[in-house]
Amino acid sequence: MEYAFKLDTEFAHDIKAGLGASQKWISSKYFYDEIGDKLFQDIMNLPEYYLTRKEFSVLTEHTSAMLGSLIETGEKFNMVELGAGDGLKTKILIKYLAKQSFPFRYFPIDISSSVLRHLEHDLLSNFKDIEVRPVASTYVNALKDCVWKNGARNLMLFLGGNIGNFPEKDAVVLLKQVASSLNPGDLLLIGFDLKKDPKIILDAYNDATGVTKAFNLNVLERINKVFGADFKVDQFKHWPTYDPVSGECRSYLISMEDQMVQIPALDMEVRFKKSEAIHTEVSKKYNHEELEQLAEKAGFKISRHFEDGEHYFTDSLWEVV
Repeated sequence: MEYAFKLDTEFAHDIKAGLGASQKWISSKYFYDEIGDKLFQDIMNLPEYYLTRKEFSVLTEHTSAMLGSLIETGEKFNMVELGAGDGLKTKILIKYLAKQSFPFRYFPIDISSSVLRHLEHDLLSNFKDIEVRPVASTYVNALKDCVWKNGARNLMLFLGGNIGNFPEKDAVVLLKQVASSLNPGDLLLIGFDLKKDPKIILDAYNDATGVTKAFNLNVLERINKVFGADFKVDQFKHWPTYDPVSGECRSYLISMEDQMVQIPALDMEVRFKKSEAIHTEVSKKYNHEELEQLAEKAGFKISRHFEDGEHYFTDSLWEVV
């Protein structure tokens, strides 16, 4: 039987490593196939999932202040976005720049080629003379290649609280790579979900209609499809937790039975004990003191925080030191 992948891909490597570990894990970046993309769009519209609405309000209210220092120079700049997705929030900035007739190049970066194709088509259809240069890649590989380094000033976007998907130590490593991919004086606009009532946070990852459950379980369906595995998805339970001290919201898939899963394409046989967990996602929440420490460790200084009225979420403007 032939499978729709190459054995030396990062996906194959990570599945072998993660499901072969004593504490099993699957990276959350593999949530995003075409089904996962659609489910995440649905999640962003859920009443419990406040993050998108709050950041949308922040970007809408503070667009001029966010872009002011770049526009004042009068020079064309690069807008580089890590994890661009459908570009819904970024279009707020793009519309503002288009209205000002201000020139810029947009480099959307996403692991999902399908999402980038839709985004590029939408932008070229709705904005005159926009330069879109999609980069289908992981964060790490894109930051190594730095295709946006062309002598112009850069504004990098890392919206949606996506940095929270990395444990703090890994977040520092990634943000140091971000700083290295930019020039001194370049800017990073980065979104953070702030610490708040634990119930509000936990509900966002465990909605009443079960969309986040379907999103988490879909990664097993993807492994079945790509690697010919035989996960019985209905034998796993979606289980999110939140620690208000660390600020980490973690998602797991719990095996409800003793079971054996075959992954023939990877020549793997994975045994699960009843109640054994697969860790699939972390989403860390921050306070302002932690943000100051994070920026300093990564080689940035914080210029300004832009927040919604309830202080649920901040888009923070950082400058490379």
